[in-house]
Amino acid sequence: MIRAEVELTVPFHDVDMLGIAWHGHFCKYLEIVRCEMLDKIDYGYKVMKATGYVWPIVDLQLRFVHPARFGQRLRVTAELVEWEYRMKIKYIIVDAETSKVLAKGHTIQAAVDAATGEMSYASPDVFLQRLMSKVDASKVEDSVN
Repeated sequence: MIRAEVELTVPFHDVDMLGIAWHGHFCKYLEIVRCEMLDKIDYGYKVMKATGYVWPIVDLQLRFVHPARFGQRLRVTAELVEWEYRMKIKYIIVDAETSKVLAKGHTIQAAVDAATGEMSYASPDVFLQRLMSKVDASKVEDSVN
């Protein structure tokens, strides 16, 4: 399906006095790679809002396996795994040099009509059309099965 990957370096302002990245900053790392992934289907947040929908996160799961430390290079990967009724994105954060898993999890986003604030119980056609225009239909079928 749609996948994105970014490399980041843990900055000084993300760490505590022990040099370990505060867990809350991992959400920011997920946001960076999520934006990269959405841009791949031309459905970044500005485009999303212009189409009449916003997609707030309604669920966030994150399991911390090992700490990230100041100056450490991270590789953050996002993959869209569900899209028909909601947007479910799986993530993995690894050490860029060793590929040691530091954290993994997922987010779920639901489509909300920007004008009315009402949640949609199916992904809007405008999102599905953009998604399908960027991927091979056979890949979509394979990922469903």
